[in-house]
Amino acid sequence: MKNQACIELRDLKINTDIGTYGPDDTRPDTHLLDMSLQISSKNVLIAEDGMNYVFDYDPLIAEIDRLAGDGHYETQERLMTRIVKACAACAGVEAVELYLRKFPVRKESGSLGVRLSVDATTLAGMR
Repeated sequence: MKNQACIELRDLKINTDIGTYGPDDTRPDTHLLDMSLQISSKNVLIAEDGMNYVFDYDPLIAEIDRLAGDGHYETQERLMTRIVKACAACAGVEAVELYLRKFPVRKESGSLGVRLSVDATTLAGMR
């Protein structure tokens, strides 16, 4: 089996404005992002402790925050596409999986989300 490494982010509440709603529609008050970044195991199996040996995810999280607050989105898919492009800009990311969901969907219940998996070939095409 080949060594694999993954950075996982779960339940990141993002401040964003997505969708168009009528006066009687339920407007979601929360958007949560889950993200898995496949990276080289060389960035986890390290001989010394130091940030220069690992994948620094903080700049990517800051960029996701910026993108989320960058104006109104009609769809979750558009924000997800922009997040994938931000991941592609990080040389250490080999593949990515996103799950963006909102809630409530109806009368203070339910969540609705979109899941996307992007492989190395697609990321390379975005670089």
